[in-house]
Amino acid sequence: MAESGTKLRTILRSATLYLGLLALFVAGAALSPQFLTMDNQRDVLWQVSGNGILAIGMTLVILTAGIDLSVGSLLSLCSVVCAMLLMQRKWTHATMVAVPAFAAGCGALAAWLTWRLWPGQGGRIVRRAGITGIGLAAIALAAMWAASRVPHGFGVIGVLLLVPPVGLLLGLISGAIIAKGKLQPFIVTLAMMVSAVGLAKYIAGQGGRVHPIYTGDITTEAVAPESFKLLASNITVFGKDLIPVPGLFFAGSALLAALLLSQLRIGRYIYAVGGNEETARLSGINTDRIKMLVYSISGVLCAVAAVLYCAQYEQGKADAGFTRELDAIAAVVIGGTSLMGGRGGVGGTIVGVFIFGYLGNILNLRGVSTEFQSILKGFIIVLAVLLQEGILARWIGDTVRRLRRATA
Repeated sequence: MAESGTKLRTILRSATLYLGLLALFVAGAALSPQFLTMDNQRDVLWQVSGNGILAIGMTLVILTAGIDLSVGSLLSLCSVVCAMLLMQRKWTHATMVAVPAFAAGCGALAAWLTWRLWPGQGGRIVRRAGITGIGLAAIALAAMWAASRVPHGFGVIGVLLLVPPVGLLLGLISGAIIAKGKLQPFIVTLAMMVSAVGLAKYIAGQGGRVHPIYTGDITTEAVAPESFKLLASNITVFGKDLIPVPGLFFAGSALLAALLLSQLRIGRYIYAVGGNEETARLSGINTDRIKMLVYSISGVLCAVAAVLYCAQYEQGKADAGFTRELDAIAAVVIGGTSLMGGRGGVGGTIVGVFIFGYLGNILNLRGVSTEFQSILKGFIIVLAVLLQEGILARWIGDTVRRLRRATA
């Protein structure tokens, strides 16, 4: 009976969430004739894609009962690195960070694949030596390739290869400190947030100057390739712009995260760690590894969002992700993922992202000031948590019972 009641409450929470999105959509259609136009719907998807990518990573972190306050700062740092890789033709602070991170990531990936595919013949010592040798060889080859590209500049593929490892490395550092140091995620990611902002300003130079991105013929000095604009374009079908490319990245990251949580064993481990970490550990789950994994994924998604930011706004800024962490956390909370961990999912986060996106869009169409929009969003966040934890229902129930006793 208790299990059936829990499932029923979960279904009701999910239904309330989707009904809320539907009601907001209907209200938007009634309040503004421009709301239902294809251009407006495409603009909404443009606006929510960056925050949605961050929110997907935040969902995985919060499911483990953690929090990541550094996502906005990592976006800022990676946007500066991306812009400098595109525009500079020499070794800079950005390349000194990105090239080693990329090489280390390639080495780790090669070593992991070798460990998974090695049949085990030859003994433990030979196997370990082989894995180490392959990993070091991959590091050397990756570093040589990246270094050879520095004088010529990096294109779309280059930044998509070199920027994500930067986010992964910083996310891994946060996860390792949380897991191995047994520190609170709030404190660790707060420290990473402050440190990443300082590192972004240091890499940018001159106290954090803006790095503009100009596209054109890549043979020209200090010009990014024209193809970089494709990341900020729309998918055109029969001459009509349908889906923005950032929307495809958002959909892809959401799909991969959903598959990870629902189809892979690691997904069940993530829920187990968030539900009861001690029980998960006693069950044989490497809880430290799970924590490092989710923070690393969050860092990678921050870097992807940073590349898309650079393509859209044609610049890298040391404060590009200012307050983005709050938007991501708000979308996850509104989407029904519990801040206590162990409950929620990617589907709810997507709905939460679009609730925020449509709300802002409707208010903009109605000419509502940004100040009032912020106040309203804060109210919605609190209301969502009250509904999610059942507190509002208990308040209403207690009030109804008091009124009945008073009138009896």
